[in-house]
Amino acid sequence: MGTGDEGEAVNRMNREMKRMMQKGKQAKPAAAPRRAATPGAPKKPRTKPSEFIREVRAELKKVNWPSRREVGAYTAVVLVSVVAITVYIFGLDTMFGKLVLLVFGKGA
Repeated sequence: MGTGDEGEAVNRMNREMKRMMQKGKQAKPAAAPRRAATPGAPKKPRTKPSEFIREVRAELKKVNWPSRREVGAYTAVVLVSVVAITVYIFGLDTMFGKLVLLVFGKGA
């Protein structure tokens, strides 16, 4: 029971706890440290809303939009896939429902 090792373990734990407490008292760094602005760099002026809209429109013109035919084809693929998966899940649900009724009976 009293081998002396227990006292050392308690002392070691106390030292560890003291170290952790000391670390906790130190200043914690922010979650995301801020970058200091370089002293000689000028600040960028804010973009006006009208200029922002103009730039957005210019970028949207660069987008490779799908044609009406492609959109129709993609829509058809999605609809057919949804119907097929729905029918498959409905079939599984019906089959397992009948199986449960067969195994456990039709209720009391």
